[in-house]
Amino acid sequence: MRRVVLVLGTFALVTAACSRPSGPVTAPLPSSVPPPVTVTSAAPALPPEPQPVAAGPCPYLATDFVADANGQRVSKVKLSADRPHPACFFYDLAGKPQLTVRVYVGEPAVATALVDHAAPVDTSNPATEPPGWQGGYLQTGGGAVYAVAKQGVAIVVTTDQMQTVKARTVAKQAISALGLY
Repeated sequence: MRRVVLVLGTFALVTAACSRPSGPVTAPLPSSVPPPVTVTSAAPALPPEPQPVAAGPCPYLATDFVADANGQRVSKVKLSADRPHPACFFYDLAGKPQLTVRVYVGEPAVATALVDHAAPVDTSNPATEPPGWQGGYLQTGGGAVYAVAKQGVAIVVTTDQMQTVKARTVAKQAISALGLY
């Protein structure tokens, strides 16, 4: 009888050993740490594009300066309804916009987003003038853009000229005239 018990006991051990999964046995880890949560902040809402609504001189850029800097005579100037700093639209002799200057003062995230919208960081050259300002510049299908921001201020200059230096020159003058250094 002893042999039967011994044989049955051995059989039970062999059967149990064969039914185990192969490889190391690990106990599941307690989930005391919650899984990481990815928080993405929504991009700030951009203000609407400024529209020319009234004729008049640009309060922060002289027409003669713009004509010299952009290399074209200016036939008329229009302003947006934005306050306190309207966007200025300078037109060529054929009546087409040749240069536009947009000034935004407000939330830093919106200023940065406006600059990135005008001169996307992934596709533009880095702009660092005037000192302390950050942004980008690039040629576009119809000209060039120079866009920079500092804290909660953004300046975006678009021109129908292919030379970005013209837009940069106007941007620096606008910043200086507005006392935004």
